[in-house]
Amino acid sequence: MVPLKSLIQLDKASVLPIFVQLSNQLGQLIRAGTLLPGQRLPGTRQLADLLSLNRQTVVAAYDEGMAQGWLESRAGSGTYVASHLPDVKPQPLPSGHEPLPKNKVIDGQPGYSFERLDFLVRPVLTTQSGLHLDDGFPDIRMAPMDELSRAYRSYFRWGNPQQHFGYADTKGHLLLREQLSMHLNETRGLQTTPDNVLITRGSIMGLHLTSQVLLRPGDVVVTGETTWAGATMNFRKAGARVRTVPVDEHGIDLDKLAEYCEQQPIRLVFVTPHHHYPTTVTLHPSRRVRLLQLADQYGFAVLEDDYDYDFHYLSRPILPLASADRRGMVVYVGSLTKSVAPAFRIGYVVAPTALIDELARFRRIIDRQGDPMLEFAIGQLFKTGDLKRHFRKALRTYHTRRDHFCALLANELPAAMQFTKPDGGLAVWARFDPAIDMETMARRAAQEGLLLSNGVSHNPPGQRLNGTRLGFASSSEEELERSVQVLKKVLY
Repeated sequence: MVPLKSLIQLDKASVLPIFVQLSNQLGQLIRAGTLLPGQRLPGTRQLADLLSLNRQTVVAAYDEGMAQGWLESRAGSGTYVASHLPDVKPQPLPSGHEPLPKNKVIDGQPGYSFERLDFLVRPVLTTQSGLHLDDGFPDIRMAPMDELSRAYRSYFRWGNPQQHFGYADTKGHLLLREQLSMHLNETRGLQTTPDNVLITRGSIMGLHLTSQVLLRPGDVVVTGETTWAGATMNFRKAGARVRTVPVDEHGIDLDKLAEYCEQQPIRLVFVTPHHHYPTTVTLHPSRRVRLLQLADQYGFAVLEDDYDYDFHYLSRPILPLASADRRGMVVYVGSLTKSVAPAFRIGYVVAPTALIDELARFRRIIDRQGDPMLEFAIGQLFKTGDLKRHFRKALRTYHTRRDHFCALLANELPAAMQFTKPDGGLAVWARFDPAIDMETMARRAAQEGLLLSNGVSHNPPGQRLNGTRLGFASSSEEELERSVQVLKKVLY
């Protein structure tokens, strides 16, 4: 008899269910030839006693093995290794077709050509452990995980299973669209209904969908001279030509934009008016009014990315452009990535219903629907008030961290950089002394255990800003103090 007790090792601490572990290991013994075709296996009670398991666990494991074809049941006799085992050997190509050289897959090159777009090459940001002054991420340690877990569980007790485990509305879960519409109306002065809202997987999907629907090859898009690369990559992928206008302490230059409008048709203007990316400056109210007037006069769309509106520290935030839009010229994009955690892939597009309908149609060919369970759970957190309480708590915490971090920079690094304390957001825009080489500084800081961007990606063509974003929200006050000490060591 095969000594199954010594051959089978089950890990009760594993996330993989015990019956799956048992079924998998029986399959491995069969493939290895330890268990032979036609061999009788112990009865379910006998094997359960042998492995100290519940009999139903063994029953489930045998059922799994039979479903995969490794085992078979014989009426009145028991469970056996299948007489005719599944053929798991790869089949050769038909004669006349030579297999690819072995190194063809290894070197990563396909046997056909495709266009490689250099402007899509951009480092992928990941959340780092240890000391970091990131791009302006939230502190994921503060995310309402327990509340989210309860909301997830409630999904399984809600409604008709055939409805909420099947295909869903391309626009997103109705509960979240209802709750988000009310939230945006209350906090941002918008005038929306759920039909004005499309739920996306982060704001980047909203930008992509909008670019693909609104832009045609050769269209002109205007952005700030410094701007978010993720947006311009989408504009260029849609075939648009990107022109830039200067950005000063009051935001983008509207005189220059008006000059462009006189020269040629403008299709779209991209702005981050609440906290311009990357410099964090706020678009002045007078410029907001003029931007809407120019949009109305020249017929271009305004794509407003309001990526961190929830965090303003002066108790008097300026409302979004979309709140003053009466002609349907603004497409408003936002997300919960900066408000809660990057893993919460919940973004949204707010626009007139005709555009939302078209965006939803286009979304179907790249992503049939979002994540109904996550969308329902987030909708529940809005409905119960848990998410709003999280926003208030995070706002107080980040406000304190901003003040502490800015005081540290001013006291410890006065000669190395210049910065303006931001009115809101999760990062400080710092301009370093021209004598400081940013790439060398970032490399040396990494060697000392501190990760930060060298800021090169923020440089407009032909310019060297010598600046970078220093995110403070994702670090505790003690971590911020240690980070500044590392910078001080590297710079002096």
